[in-house]
Amino acid sequence: MTIKKISPKELHESLKDNEKVLLLDVRAEEKYNEFHIEEPQIQSVNIPKTDIFAMEDTQENLHTSLPKDRKIVVTCTTGNSAAKCANILDGRGFKVIVLEGGLTAWKEYMKSLND
Repeated sequence: MTIKKISPKELHESLKDNEKVLLLDVRAEEKYNEFHIEEPQIQSVNIPKTDIFAMEDTQENLHTSLPKDRKIVVTCTTGNSAAKCANILDGRGFKVIVLEGGLTAWKEYMKSLND
């Protein structure tokens, strides 16, 4: 199955519409602590990609803290790891969408709004 993508602009628009978003950041904890998207409508969760990759080799869901009844926006630095993680999570029944271009694209988009 092809994983849906959301552009930084589309994500920003949904936040402006006060849509609640669950954002899964799959970067290492240090990188997450340095920077992650913080908005009042975002519930941000950090689960490193290595933990999600480990799910591939087991039948267990390592992170049952993620809800299966909510859309989850998956992000990383550029979108590549997020896409791999989204495929694994999708196979486990989670409703996932990848932030196109990752946090790099998000920062660029936000910067363009302020220019």
